[in-house]
Amino acid sequence: MHDIITLPGLGGSGDTHWQTIWEHADAHFTRFQPASWDRPDLDDWEQSLERAIGRCAKPPVLVAHSLACLLVAHWATRFPSTIAGAFLVAAPDPDGANFPADAVAFKPVPDRALRFPSLIIASTNDPYGGLEKTQQRARAWKSGLIVLGALGHINASSGLGDWPQGRALLDAFSAGLSI
Repeated sequence: MHDIITLPGLGGSGDTHWQTIWEHADAHFTRFQPASWDRPDLDDWEQSLERAIGRCAKPPVLVAHSLACLLVAHWATRFPSTIAGAFLVAAPDPDGANFPADAVAFKPVPDRALRFPSLIIASTNDPYGGLEKTQQRARAWKSGLIVLGALGHINASSGLGDWPQGRALLDAFSAGLSI
């Protein structure tokens, strides 16, 4: 089984967010720790991710939500460390009306192919990222894309609890990774 690093988005993932629930349920999960969840600094988030990867015995799987999906794309252009793959949930549109001003440093988002397997999980009614933009991003990153339906931002507010469907998708994605 792969080590798994969870990467919450802006504000971190609270107690009822599926990322936190997964971490508590499985010792293979660890969370990266930037200096601030509420005032995201791209360089700090990249360095924090790099340190978390460095602590893994073998290349980990990244499980990113929201702003952290953009972090993964930025990190991939700057750091050569190897990861097994990235499971990217609810990637936001940095040019969208609801994108937080505190995260402006994450713009523009790299639009080249990611150098590792990746899968984007999207919702049809995400207030932070329209489906057309998500489809464009999946093509640019050479990521797989699964659209689950109307789940909002696929966060605690979506009422998913431990989100068994998401965990099954992660397990299937991870099982297909070669590293």
